[in-house]
Amino acid sequence: MKKLLEFLGFVAVVQGAAGLLHEFTDWRVGFVQQLAFLDGREVYASVALVVLGLALFVAAESRASG
Repeated sequence: MKKLLEFLGFVAVVQGAAGLLHEFTDWRVGFVQQLAFLDGREVYASVALVVLGLALFVAAESRASG
């Protein structure tokens, strides 16, 4: 379970960072821009993904490794 939480946290942080990178540099990266219902709210969604990813890392560390 710890590895799964770490993987999901990594994916969330990478997608959030890619969304922020897209917003500030106009590079075509990330998944957030592909979702039509987030039009105009991409920055908020990207920040939320980064925070979610960090929370998943904290949850993974609090789990016992065995």
